[in-house]
Amino acid sequence: MLLEFISQRRQTFSTSHSSQLSATFCWRNSNAKHFTGSGRISQDALKWVTDQPAWKRSEGRDHILPVHHPWSFKSVRRFMKKAIWILPDMDSTGNWYKPGEVWLEKDLILPYVPNVEYCNPKCISESESGRSKLLFFRGRLKRNAGGKIRAKLVAELGGAEGVVIEEGTIGEVGRLAAQNGMRSSVFCLSPAGDTPSSARLFDAIVSGCIPVIVSDELELPFEGILDYRKMALFVSSSDASQPGWLVAFLKSIKTDRVREMRANLATYSRHFLYSSPAQPLGPEDLTWRMIAGKLSNIKLHIRRAQRVVKESRSLCTCDCKRANFTSSV
Repeated sequence: MLLEFISQRRQTFSTSHSSQLSATFCWRNSNAKHFTGSGRISQDALKWVTDQPAWKRSEGRDHILPVHHPWSFKSVRRFMKKAIWILPDMDSTGNWYKPGEVWLEKDLILPYVPNVEYCNPKCISESESGRSKLLFFRGRLKRNAGGKIRAKLVAELGGAEGVVIEEGTIGEVGRLAAQNGMRSSVFCLSPAGDTPSSARLFDAIVSGCIPVIVSDELELPFEGILDYRKMALFVSSSDASQPGWLVAFLKSIKTDRVREMRANLATYSRHFLYSSPAQPLGPEDLTWRMIAGKLSNIKLHIRRAQRVVKESRSLCTCDCKRANFTSSV
């Protein structure tokens, strides 16, 4: 049933769409006043969903729940945790989600919508000679929780040759400053924010600026399909914080590798550009490909839950995990 729904939705999925079809329920809590899930609207929605025969048949395992903020549905999560959650970020360390609420084999991460204009292959080629900065970052320099690494990086990188670190500002002026900075830089710093992920990563990808990811707990969208090592660098926070280490590391990367990674960015950027109607291999399409990879695991848990009898071994929980099997692009 879910597989049929996936086939129907691959070309028509919209990020602002909410629908119910067969056993799949997409619930988008768009009222900011109630986004934490503590209001009456979330309680009423919870009761309506869990009363449905489709939910009871699978205990929600074949349902899809968009959780668009780390605080979304906070008071009702424990009743919905068997559903597939579509997340903007995944932090299973306990800062945002409780243990057992989210994990890769069950849930799915979507990329942020880029805040800068897409730099297509022609744009990337024309901007290559103008990428005079070694490393660029523009954004909030101080964050809470996991984002404390930002303050350390600012202290370490401030004033380094070829490095530009700027405090971000909102509005069109700030957006253009970020866009111009990324298009004139070889590498773009992507440190953790309040959560392990940051919108800067996806801005860098569509700008043709090689992301330098400093986020030890980061999980990435569509990693069962995409190999991020071809277009991004991953650096531990302990290495990045050492005096002079990051700049020396970036300068040591050979020109041929830089060009190869930038060419991969031109190829991979299509996977992060939302569109309506959805395009093949766009983020909407990859979302359903990833969900399709979870079907065998969903069927396993549904059938197992239906046949387990009293006093048998405990029902399988998040400890019984299976990896996604999804073909690479």
